[in-house]
Amino acid sequence: MATTRIFALFNLKLGQDPAAYEAWARSTDIPAVRALGSVDDFQVAKVEGLLGSDAAPPYDYVETIDINDMEQFFAEVSTPEVQKIAGEFQSMVDVTFLVTRSL
Repeated sequence: MATTRIFALFNLKLGQDPAAYEAWARSTDIPAVRALGSVDDFQVAKVEGLLGSDAAPPYDYVETIDINDMEQFFAEVSTPEVQKIAGEFQSMVDVTFLVTRSL
């Protein structure tokens, strides 16, 4: 069965402190998303550069969310608890979400 993977590519909004965002991600976002039954894996990575280039990368962070059941995922992320966390995330970042499936 094909896996659905969401990539979240994002930069912090102007004025956001990277250390504060990363502390929040470790204490709140990562444990909450990993606890969802529809999520097999959730990783947050700080982008350190572009392979083979000295140019600045277009994004500061990348998240990957491996989903085993999209219907369940949408139900779980609709709860007030997860919506609160999502709102906190959205207040700190400018994000693009890509929904993919493995070949």
